[in-house]
Amino acid sequence: MTSMALDPEYIDRAAKILRSARRILFVTGAGISADSGLPTYRGFGGLYERGATDEGIPIEVALSGAMMKRDPALCWKYIAQIERACRGATFNAAHAFLAEVEAEVPGTWVLTQNVDGFHRAAGSRQVIEIHGDVHRLACGVCAWRDVVGDYSALEIPPRCPGCGSVVRPEVVLFGELLPDDAVRTMNTQLSRGFDAVVSIGTTSAFPYIAGPVIDAARSGVPTIEINPDRTEVSELVTLRLEARAAAALIAIRERWHATPS
Repeated sequence: MTSMALDPEYIDRAAKILRSARRILFVTGAGISADSGLPTYRGFGGLYERGATDEGIPIEVALSGAMMKRDPALCWKYIAQIERACRGATFNAAHAFLAEVEAEVPGTWVLTQNVDGFHRAAGSRQVIEIHGDVHRLACGVCAWRDVVGDYSALEIPPRCPGCGSVVRPEVVLFGELLPDDAVRTMNTQLSRGFDAVVSIGTTSAFPYIAGPVIDAARSGVPTIEINPDRTEVSELVTLRLEARAAAALIAIRERWHATPS
């Protein structure tokens, strides 16, 4: 593992790794959205700092699937707080570069933990939102679904206009399984293999987030980590850039365009 911040030699190496690849997996966490003004806290969506709520219960309990069933108003109180942290923000240069790479390298995929929807807003199409998107709402009783830009006009908890039931965002709450479609797509793409795997702004605490990096590294596939802090995969990657996501990816983008494909 080679570790450096934004030294031109290491930026050049990162750009060459990406330029030589025909299938690239970017694995992203809350750190890629930090330059959009979103916090990089622990917990649901990477957007909750406190360990306890106003009610004195752990945030993992308040934001759980069980609480959504038992007391949806309480669960929605904290979901709405998370959405407010995203409101008015949008994608940044880091998201935009990943979309640009996909446009030039069709075998590019993004596996993200984030629920902010910024990758798709930036233009990425091959995105696996493993924890969902806070802007997509669904009714569990009827077939109603909708996409909302923000929650400012919603009654909390919001109700289905069709059947009147409380709806929920299509996100993975604590204690819930990952969505079948996202897991299926992830496994399909991983089975096809990648020529480079890049971890950006994530602590890699979840096995399904660390796994693609670990497996690639053990198979001799070039791996890159972009994170100012050390993580679960830092000792395994080929190249580590100790920097924020946007700064590193802007620098890589400059070399990307100067590096022949």
